Amino acid sequence: MTNILIVFGTRPEAIKMAPLYHELQKSSCEVKVCVTAQHRQMLDQVLDFFAIVPDYDLDLMQANQSLNELSSRIIQKMDAVLMSEPFDWVLVHGDTTTSSMAALAAFHRGIKVGHVEAGLRTYNKQAPFPEEINRQITSRIADIHFTPTTQATKNLLNEGVSETYISETGNTVIDALFWTANKIQEAGYLHPEIEQLKKSIPTNKKIILVTGHRRESFGEGLQNLCAALLKISERDDVAIVYPVHLNPKVKHVIYELLFNKKNICVIPPVSYPAFVWLMQQSFLIVTDSGGIQEEAPSLGKPVLVTRTISERPEGVLAGFSTLVGTDLQKIIKNMEAILDDFTGFEEKRNPYGNGKASQQIVDFLLKEPK
Repeated sequence: MTNILIVFGTRPEAIKMAPLYHELQKSSCEVKVCVTAQHRQMLDQVLDFFAIVPDYDLDLMQANQSLNELSSRIIQKMDAVLMSEPFDWVLVHGDTTTSSMAALAAFHRGIKVGHVEAGLRTYNKQAPFPEEINRQITSRIADIHFTPTTQATKNLLNEGVSETYISETGNTVIDALFWTANKIQEAGYLHPEIEQLKKSIPTNKKIILVTGHRRESFGEGLQNLCAALLKISERDDVAIVYPVHLNPKVKHVIYELLFNKKNICVIPPVSYPAFVWLMQQSFLIVTDSGGIQEEAPSLGKPVLVTRTISERPEGVLAGFSTLVGTDLQKIIKNMEAILDDFTGFEEKRNPYGNGKASQQIVDFLLKEPK
């Protein structure tokens, strides 16, 4: 029997690994979950919704810890987990410090590493920081690369990775999105956050859903985004909903500039099912998130990406998203254009997957020798 350890630490990782965990549960593999709790509160919401009880909880979240402190603690704590039983594979996801350091710890112990959502690149080590380098470190370590798109596959091939060690599967976030959308639409399903949002979000306006948390946007970039939102909020036909990230460098700025302003609803972070519901209600999404860029096409929602470069170019090329950076006038101009003119996409197929990525990953692992 193949013994697999899934490791994740942030909310986005948990969302994208949840469907893979449940698919592995249905297989002949022995599967365990280790969480670093890089994001404690937001992580726990996802674990609860997807009914995942970690076998190992490293509980590494500390206020204001540096990346170096976090990295060293992940390697140290992971070592004990990796020595506790004979794992054949460690599966990590994406671009977090948890992913790269867990992969390194597994490599040091001679355990094979599978990288889910592999091959995304900007080739700019400062954007996104530190995620771009985390991905590249993990790619150098990984034994199998599960790529979400053809472009991600090409990136790895260009870097010298053999196609033998690449499996193009689509993105597991689409699996999670479909599962969640179906769940919250079930007859009799009630989610307290969604019920509360239904009472506070207007139904007669165009909803603009906003998120922002990346380090490269701190300071002037975040202030420009707020200024653009204040300008757009002068329109009577819009309602802006901004679930604010818990990072103090984000939270303090957003609340200072946008809280209690007309047509702007600043709210604490919401759970994943509540966020999926908000995406469904939205007319436009403004974000620097990678996962949202992947999810929105399946919901038919246009996205303005407040970054100058993205490791997810497929959505831009297909017309689902637009890079606007943090330039004040560019954000305003593109928001107004979508609010005034958008009637839907010609392209209907989501370039990031069809909801079967987890099944394809499990099928690959079952064929792979220990």
